Amino acid sequence: MLSMTSREIGKREVEKPASRAAVHVDVATTLPEAMTGRASPAKAAVGDKPVFAYIASLPQPQRGIAEAVDALAAKTLPDLQRSVKWGMSYYGVGDGWCFSCGGFAGHIKLMFVNGAVLEPVPPVTPVGMGKSTRGVELESLDDVDERQIAAWMKQVASVPGVGGKKR
Repeated sequence: MLSMTSREIGKREVEKPASRAAVHVDVATTLPEAMTGRASPAKAAVGDKPVFAYIASLPQPQRGIAEAVDALAAKTLPDLQRSVKWGMSYYGVGDGWCFSCGGFAGHIKLMFVNGAVLEPVPPVTPVGMGKSTRGVELESLDDVDERQIAAWMKQVASVPGVGGKKR
């Protein structure tokens, strides 16, 4: 079940960016409060290994939530590709990135590129991630609605992702 306790459905997220110093601290102990252009100081790299290392660096409960999202993505999307970009894990199929999963203080932000076209439209509109990006904020494993998130993953994988060609 998706929890909307911290955000109203459809309300545009408006938060003060974390200080620049907060972005450059150890991921394992401190996570940024809000979107600041990057979720962590994790280095950009393509492949499973960097994403697994990024997820392993997160504190609990964010690590458990990110592991659940990653496992669901692997189960849901054949030929899943992983990458770390802008301090978050990114997932794609074909030649474009479809969604991201990043750890923040108190939650995991799961954002779908072109999420405005999904049915139903995910409730969170993030600041600084593009006009059509939508997603959810997951505060605990209980917030992971596998059926709904898998449906969104399948839908978003069928439209062009970031850096991809029209499918």
